[in-house]
Amino acid sequence: MFVKICGITSEEDGLLAVAMGTDAVGFLFAPSPRRVSPSAARDIARRLPPEILTVGVFRDEDPRNVVRIANEARLGAVQLHGHESPEETNSVRQQVGRVIKAFHAGSADLEQAKSYGADVVLVDAEQPGSGRVFDWALAERAAGSLPVMLAGGLTPENVAAAISKTRPWGVDVSTGVESSPGRKDPRLVREFISAARLAAAELPASEPPSGSLYDWQAEL
Repeated sequence: MFVKICGITSEEDGLLAVAMGTDAVGFLFAPSPRRVSPSAARDIARRLPPEILTVGVFRDEDPRNVVRIANEARLGAVQLHGHESPEETNSVRQQVGRVIKAFHAGSADLEQAKSYGADVVLVDAEQPGSGRVFDWALAERAAGSLPVMLAGGLTPENVAAAISKTRPWGVDVSTGVESSPGRKDPRLVREFISAARLAAAELPASEPPSGSLYDWQAEL
């Protein structure tokens, strides 16, 4: 089970997430209380182990700016969380190499997810960052054969049920492990990751999808 802790705003929280066993950390470059500058993200990312995937999160940003910021911050991947078209998403992937494309649960665009050329599909609530849970049944049929990462209102208390219901490839959390906007709570981060790993271990064994983020990590 791939785990991403998103909305990292400080070196302290980045190192905390790593110490607790995360696979990836996310930096927000879209309007949010958790927004950071490219230079701040670069300074945090350079202190993290090379096997940790660093992800820049963008929403309806000009693809040229996405590529520029990803390079400036020296990120391992980008996450496009807006209304980016298949053409824009493919263009970013060609230049950055690693892309997660987010869709809100129930979106008709999920049926054409493969046309976006992303490596992983993230399924979120209709209002990203709201901390609201959506009907997990909407994620069960998402994205066809593409790896699916689940987000939206996940917490240490409900992540196991979400994994059992949807059997995602990965999970993504931000507000559900915070003590205040932009500040991670060590206990919640630890409990979230532990609950996700335990729930995943109880699922029937399956082969990880090819072209997944695990393959990316092997290249780092």
